Amino acid sequence: MALTGRTALLAALGSLPVGIWEPSWTGILAVNAPLAVACACDFALAAPVRRLGLTRSGDTSVRLGDTADVTLTITNPSRRPLRARLRDAWPPSSWQPGTETTASRHRLTVPPGERRRVTTRLRPTRRGDRQADRVTIRSYGPLGLFSRQGTHRAPWTVRVLPPFTSRKHLPSKLARLRELDGRTSVLTRGEGTEFDSLREYVPGDDTRSIDWRATARRTTVAVRTWRPERDRHILLVLDTGRTSAGRVGDAPRLDASMDAALLLAALASRAGDRVDLLAYDRKVRALVQGRTAGDVLPALVNTMAMLEPELVETDARGLTATTLRTSPRRSLIVLLTTLDAAPIEEGLLPVLTQLTQRHTVLLASVADPHITEMATARGNADAVYEAAAAAQAQSERHRTAEQLRRHGVTVVDATPDNLAPALADAYLALKTAGRL
Repeated sequence: MALTGRTALLAALGSLPVGIWEPSWTGILAVNAPLAVACACDFALAAPVRRLGLTRSGDTSVRLGDTADVTLTITNPSRRPLRARLRDAWPPSSWQPGTETTASRHRLTVPPGERRRVTTRLRPTRRGDRQADRVTIRSYGPLGLFSRQGTHRAPWTVRVLPPFTSRKHLPSKLARLRELDGRTSVLTRGEGTEFDSLREYVPGDDTRSIDWRATARRTTVAVRTWRPERDRHILLVLDTGRTSAGRVGDAPRLDASMDAALLLAALASRAGDRVDLLAYDRKVRALVQGRTAGDVLPALVNTMAMLEPELVETDARGLTATTLRTSPRRSLIVLLTTLDAAPIEEGLLPVLTQLTQRHTVLLASVADPHITEMATARGNADAVYEAAAAAQAQSERHRTAEQLRRHGVTVVDATPDNLAPALADAYLALKTAGRL
């Protein structure tokens, strides 16, 4: 229970004439006694809060950056009307900064024996599960002088999924894939490694593709056509160690890596390949295996929603051993990690041969666009020093990438906005060359 501002205002206004004309206890009692009686009557006429029934419905998942509507149904079983103000509490990251007060507070009136609905609109700023906290209701009497207050638990969980902003690149990558498969009118011929069909030779065809046995049975020269490999296994390995926690722009590197992994998974599943996911730092954080082409993307999105960077050094030997156990047969290993010199030279390079002997390895890393801006800065002494530091960082990064390439690793190093399409292009290039 609580007094309202209206009660305090009436008490203050009533005390003014008493203080001016009759400053005594009798005068104060003459003003406050009727006000106290009015407050008691108002409290008695306010609908009880603890007997209210609360249920929830609405969205259970939302992509990061989008809005989710959660509806709260309030049932008033009493014989008094409910005039109330309601606060629907959620974690602070459920809204954009500064919008929580407007979004979480509601006014409502519920007649006796009826129910009303209020909708809380969430706009989360972080991935993961957002769970509803307490619902606080303040019930007022008809005079608005006194109120009853209570809290209720109405459990509800909204899972915030990765935004998958790179899906805008998917149509263009699928068009490129259809060209490689020969399913468009574009005159391109992918090399491929899987035999597709025979056709008549036309000038300009590679003479090495002539099928002499088929030609001997025909009156025309026959050539073999090939298509890109299908039903290959791709393992996406997310490094969730400390380097993935570094922020590039407004988001950690892990978020950019996940976005690139989702685009590659969507493209590869459409291409007929099997996609699995492994998230690792010093232990397995997530593992998705054996999903069908239609189920793999939802499974990856739901799993990635709960992943967070761990502030520990990644165990490269453990990552390699887990990768080999997860993919016993030849696969494309897509390692999404850092290109910083120390973690690569001291951690990955000593065990890299174990992966490259059995698998095709593709390493993708998030580059910081601010380093590129610093490298071009001029104008004063500070800018020149910043440019020199940026140039040194870029040189070390290029040297590390070259070391990996000498071990047979395909390296993709791009900014967060360009990493996803660049990784998809590298996958298509490997598929075209028959290296999967």
